[in-house]
Amino acid sequence: MPQAASVLPASRVPAVPTVDPATPARAGAGMEWLGLHRGPLTVTDDFAVLDDPVEQDTFTRSDLQGLAPDEAESVLVVQGMYCAACADTVEAALQGQRGVRRAQVHAATRRLTLQWQPSQTRLSDLARKVGDVGYRLLPMQQALSVSERLRETRQALWRLFVAGFCMMQVLMYAWPAYVTTPGDIPPDIEQLLRWASWVISLPVVFFASGPFFASAWRDLRHGRVGMDTPVSIGILVTFLVSSAATFDPAGPWGTEVWFDSLTMFVFFLLGGRYLEHKARDRTAGALDSLMNRLPEVCDRQKAEGGYESVSLRRLKVGDTVRVQAGQAFPADGELLDGVAQVDEALLTGESHPVAIKAGQGVVAGSFNLGGPVRVRLNRVGPDTRFAQIVQLMERASTERPRLAVLADRVAAPFLLLVLLAAVLAFAGWWQVDHTQALAVAVAVLIVTCPCALSLATPAAMLASAGALARRGVLVRRLQAFEALAGIDAVVFDKTGTLTHDRLQLRRVSTREGVSEAQALALAGALAEGSLHPVSRAIAEQARKAPSGLAPLAGHTERAGHGMQALQDDGAWVRLGSAAFCGVEAQRLMPDGVPVVYLGDARGWLASFELQESLREDAHEAVCALRELGVRTWLLSGDHEAAARQVGLAVGVDHVVASASPEQKLAEIAAMQARGLQVAMVGDGLNDGPVLARANTSFALGHAAPLAQAQSDFIVQGGQVMDVVRTLVQARATLRTVRQNLVWAAAYNLVCVPLALMGFMPPWLAGLGMAASSLLVIGNALRLARR
Repeated sequence: MPQAASVLPASRVPAVPTVDPATPARAGAGMEWLGLHRGPLTVTDDFAVLDDPVEQDTFTRSDLQGLAPDEAESVLVVQGMYCAACADTVEAALQGQRGVRRAQVHAATRRLTLQWQPSQTRLSDLARKVGDVGYRLLPMQQALSVSERLRETRQALWRLFVAGFCMMQVLMYAWPAYVTTPGDIPPDIEQLLRWASWVISLPVVFFASGPFFASAWRDLRHGRVGMDTPVSIGILVTFLVSSAATFDPAGPWGTEVWFDSLTMFVFFLLGGRYLEHKARDRTAGALDSLMNRLPEVCDRQKAEGGYESVSLRRLKVGDTVRVQAGQAFPADGELLDGVAQVDEALLTGESHPVAIKAGQGVVAGSFNLGGPVRVRLNRVGPDTRFAQIVQLMERASTERPRLAVLADRVAAPFLLLVLLAAVLAFAGWWQVDHTQALAVAVAVLIVTCPCALSLATPAAMLASAGALARRGVLVRRLQAFEALAGIDAVVFDKTGTLTHDRLQLRRVSTREGVSEAQALALAGALAEGSLHPVSRAIAEQARKAPSGLAPLAGHTERAGHGMQALQDDGAWVRLGSAAFCGVEAQRLMPDGVPVVYLGDARGWLASFELQESLREDAHEAVCALRELGVRTWLLSGDHEAAARQVGLAVGVDHVVASASPEQKLAEIAAMQARGLQVAMVGDGLNDGPVLARANTSFALGHAAPLAQAQSDFIVQGGQVMDVVRTLVQARATLRTVRQNLVWAAAYNLVCVPLALMGFMPPWLAGLGMAASSLLVIGNALRLARR
């Protein structure tokens, strides 16, 4: 019978049961907290956990873009799913329920994205609806927990062991019939072997085949035909007919039994499903490992100076925590102790340790590679950058790409055709050779299961998303792989994309009698107190100079003009615009050259010519795109001279300068009207409309992911070459998807006729079905190793 749903948060599944004093006690708490509850569940029992605000915060958000003020979005895992039809069943159970706006299940990752109205319904009520159709809902962290994974794996291995052990025994009893001629075996011995095979087949049918029957029964109860329906019918019919032949050899079914074929194809199907399960975990493993890297508990400093172990959900802004060596930082904060060696691969894709000094920030999810350090928290829970990254990854992993939706739509009617084909095959062979009719019908039922067809697209795209995540590239929409693979034009923004968001000192010009070092020391001392990008560039260069900064006093800043201070002799010196510094016209630099002036009472003292700092790999990336057959544009709102300078330095094919946001949008639209498939690369902060209009888009840099909501890919490390690598990965992904779809179609085109003609026994059909799904998963796994 279907098992009722239960939702057990990760914090309630510890390796050793503990009690959090801050957590209210729950009546009846016991073994069910460890995932061992098997009885019926009530709303006042495990379902009520879903309505606990503290627990709900771990998998529910209400501040996402696109949600109405009274709506929330929860991401849960559906346990008990085996195919795309299971996803349809869960969606159907939730759609139309009061307060449910959208329910979407991704079959490959078993994730449910639920948009609902807390004022209209309770999450526990919706979980009960899912439980009524035989599935269990779990929060993401518990589904990824070690105990839950071990339980599922252990159960799958037990079923596989029982099927394999019984298969060997049945084959041993069936072997004499294959190597002897009719009449060599006495009738009583032959009947004894049949009875022994029947007894040993019972555990295979009633235990090992349980997942197939449970899935098929769920679908049939709701008027659906799932992928396990033909398999279950094949197993059941084969067993019943073989049992009838065993009980009554003189009956209409004769003396032919199929216990050997029955046990063999159950073993092959379970073996294939187990390997598929492991491969699927590995496919989404990069995503899962990134989303589940925070510790369950951490050490929080108490008022008297000691430490207490608390759940991450109990942390607050302002708390001080101790992070041990090898542990992930639990939240964003400020380092309080010395220097820490930190692995920020989650944010940059690079695993080289970064030295963080006291007073600098650390982010949740990065690892402390040195000794224990203390951190004062300034952002916790959903406000951390890690939580924003996890949210993006969850949304991507629950999306169903267009090709996957199309495959699922084809699979549903295909299953009905499979059942019809099996009935017709049985009827046709009954007229020719009724002893072969059953074997042919069962082989047709099993060999044509479209599991490979449904796995072809999501397996490949999830494998690529995981590989990119390890490089620090987040995929917001799996569908974007298809669009990216077909692009033939890449449009770059300038500032923050091809260039860094900082200026670089290029040249210093001084009046006679003033050295470059003296001018730089004065300018650096003036710029030290300003946050303006020009001031920061000059101050940074001055600090590197041997002479250091000049002694100045009385610093003042005039907004929009510059900085002023007094020298030792009381004379003023200024850094800023020409008018502010009293610079004559003949000293002005040509338009388009970023420059700042230094002046004193005698007038012009020095000019500091600056330039935008190019990203180190910008030129390499543009050249790589040209080799891939992709044309490049630079689309900038900056003036002509600056845009041309950057465009020439990186080698783009076309430069469009002085473009307003409206002109940028019109330029992208014009390119698309000419038939170009455009990818836009911007900084994600002020290019929202253009990023949304392009066929696909990238956001570079360290801006908050939620500010980059219009982009499809987020390159956290800011490396332009990651755009090229993602394009190459997308093309490889689409090739793999096509290979998988072609294989799934070719497999059915070849094997179905063979089964109809009687050349494929049931056990071989089971082996072929399992091998087909494994080949699709294995082909997709190659993408994860790229």
